Amino acid sequence: MELTARAFWLASPGHGEIRDVTLNAPGEGEVLVRTLYSGVSRGTETLVFRGGVPENQHASMRAPFQDGDFPAPVKYGYLSVGRVEEGPAHLLGRTVFCLYPHQTRYVVPASAVTVVPEPVPASRAVLAGTVETAVNALWDATPLIGDRIAVVGGGMVGCSVAALLARFPGVRVQLVDADPARGDIARALGVDFALPEEAEGERDLVVHASATEAGLDLSLGLLAHEGTVIELSWYGDRRVALPLGEAFHSRRLTLRSSQVGSVSSSARAGRTYADRLALALELLAEPAFDALITGECSFGELPDVMGKLASGSIPALCHRVAYEEV
Repeated sequence: MELTARAFWLASPGHGEIRDVTLNAPGEGEVLVRTLYSGVSRGTETLVFRGGVPENQHASMRAPFQDGDFPAPVKYGYLSVGRVEEGPAHLLGRTVFCLYPHQTRYVVPASAVTVVPEPVPASRAVLAGTVETAVNALWDATPLIGDRIAVVGGGMVGCSVAALLARFPGVRVQLVDADPARGDIARALGVDFALPEEAEGERDLVVHASATEAGLDLSLGLLAHEGTVIELSWYGDRRVALPLGEAFHSRRLTLRSSQVGSVSSSARAGRTYADRLALALELLAEPAFDALITGECSFGELPDVMGKLASGSIPALCHRVAYEEV
């Protein structure tokens, strides 16, 4: 019997649509997954939606199961949670996470899915890719007991970093964002909150995730002597000016990039991509992460909703997409 599915495609910059897809039957070592939920990674996916991926980044920005090419038409996304309907016995019926675009069901190698631990609800597991980014950032940052830390930028990634740092013993964490509404999320995650003009300085470590020039400038200004900024923002096609004069050298500050595309060399020897993702899923047993999911729509609504997310008319951290059961 022919397998069919429906997928969200960016037909042209600013215009999304649902397309029918024909699937090959799963072969040996493959799984058929029926999607339960997917998540919209607002920063990256709205950049893709408006056609803003720089040409020299087309290769590095490809998602693992992307179809098509930038700027469009392209099928893009990487936060999918579903149930295995066909495949190896040890995976049959299991809830799994996969770096797959928004599609009702799909066939992938069994090695491409990670089992969601029993304590983690499928509806929360869509955050796994973002929490994985936060794990990698903290492997890069190597925070110490008692550190004074600021996270500048209360988006999906910044809040995930703050949520993990809240578990470190003796660490004082302040989430900094221009939106006062982020204060409620900070409290739900168990960290302090401040508007940019109120942020406390003399930080040993600042994790920057606002993707703004002003945020990076603030991050450098919040550091103590010999402090470090971990730069998690990806600016796409925008240029950023850095205040590397003034006291940058005399205070011996460090600016270090962190990106989820490779496993941090600061991690324990031998850690793999699979290890990092499995750890992220284990960490999602913490209910506080539910605060990062700030909206939901049905799969059929996604073309309209993606445009609203890109324009900012729907404010969101992670916007969850629910798929009807068949």
